[in-house]
Amino acid sequence: MYPRDVPAAPDDLVVETHDSSETRALGARLATVARPGDVLALHGDLGAGKTELAKGFGRGLGVTDTVASPSFILMAEHAGRVPFFHIDLYRLDGADAAVGAGLLDERESEGVTLIEWAERLGDELPAARLDVTIDVVDDTDRRIRLHATDADHGRYLRVAR
Repeated sequence: MYPRDVPAAPDDLVVETHDSSETRALGARLATVARPGDVLALHGDLGAGKTELAKGFGRGLGVTDTVASPSFILMAEHAGRVPFFHIDLYRLDGADAAVGAGLLDERESEGVTLIEWAERLGDELPAARLDVTIDVVDDTDRRIRLHATDADHGRYLRVAR
């Protein structure tokens, strides 16, 4: 089920951003608590701001190269405080295609994995993760809901407050 269709849990955090720089700043704040093995599952319509959040996340990890949407290469690896695996599933039909392309493997346990269009993984999406759902309010404003599926990923909610 797409996270925006799931009612907000009492411990979910909703953050509003008013331009792309604020969305990137939220990503940078989230990265301050990133640990190896973490998974962030990004959900939202085309143009919602998933890549902007990823850019900020990379900056917060200390990534110095350009973080861009890896739509055509499917996954980009970046060096930072911890390795950063940025996956974009937009061009894939589903979980079988992602698994078949080798996008999910043991290397990711050594770094943090951020997945755009994460709902395309279906049941292959790791159970322990931070769901980040970005809704477009208008041309510049976004409503971003953070939902930790486990207690460990709850640290992201605390830093985003």
